[in-house]
Amino acid sequence: MVRFAVSALQYADHDGFDAGAFRAHLERAEELGFHSAWTQEQVLGAAGSLSPLETLTYAAACTDRIRLGCAVFVTPLHSPVHLAKSIASLDRLSGGRLEVGVAAGGRGRQFAAFGVDPESFVARFNEGLRLMKACWTESEISFSGRFWQLELSRMEPKPLQSPHPPVWIGGSHPAALRRAIRHGDGFFGAGSQSSAQFAEQVQVLRAELDRQGREPAGFGIAKRVYIHVDDDPARAHEQIEAALAHHYGRPVPGVAVAGPPAACAAGVSEIAAAGAELILLNPLTDDARQLERLALEVIPKVEQLEGEDWSR
Repeated sequence: MVRFAVSALQYADHDGFDAGAFRAHLERAEELGFHSAWTQEQVLGAAGSLSPLETLTYAAACTDRIRLGCAVFVTPLHSPVHLAKSIASLDRLSGGRLEVGVAAGGRGRQFAAFGVDPESFVARFNEGLRLMKACWTESEISFSGRFWQLELSRMEPKPLQSPHPPVWIGGSHPAALRRAIRHGDGFFGAGSQSSAQFAEQVQVLRAELDRQGREPAGFGIAKRVYIHVDDDPARAHEQIEAALAHHYGRPVPGVAVAGPPAACAAGVSEIAAAGAELILLNPLTDDARQLERLALEVIPKVEQLEGEDWSR
């Protein structure tokens, strides 16, 4: 069964942060039966994106049932010990509702701004994830790594979820897909990847699951989908493309789903057919109205195409 998630209202501008709209958005997403609400991490950029951990903590206080996640933390930019502590704390504060997306980043990222050697980011990712899991699961932590060392240390409290919150791994390189299967509970496809690119990634994942002898039923597959519903197809595409260019600081053509409800449903169904079991619907403008149209006009049409009930 395909589950649907929605993006959290993660932005603040020169007028400030609209706490009422943020709370109302998440409360309505809960009422409508969305599985989860997700943030992104964008430390550097002009989009006005708030930090995911602080945003998720606020979201946890605004909600009771909906699961909460970040897709993704670029973990080589973080101290794994600090990040593990923050995630364990947030899992406790949210009542065990946290989902954790992680990725290594890419060579175009400004690693030097974070004191990270750009030649070591994959090694830092692998080692850092192992250390985070040790902090979440081991009563006494002794860790001897290339970048980090701990001796007879403890971290309490542990996450509420056992052994730890679900870990989704993102990335586009085939090596990242292999890492997702070795070290993650699932793969989270990026919103900046097209449906066709995602379908190719799923084929690689399935082949790698078989090669590593891992049961597909125990490994989740998700994708972020930038989407805008508008009865005028041209206006829909114009608005989402402009919003994407602002968000990324450059044009990102050919990745969004946009148009009237039937066209959006067809685009979302294509992603489900490619293998997505969790689809994160991510409008970038007119969020309150988009949430209603997605839940009441688009998802029911996807149900008709897929023969499923998303709200169960």
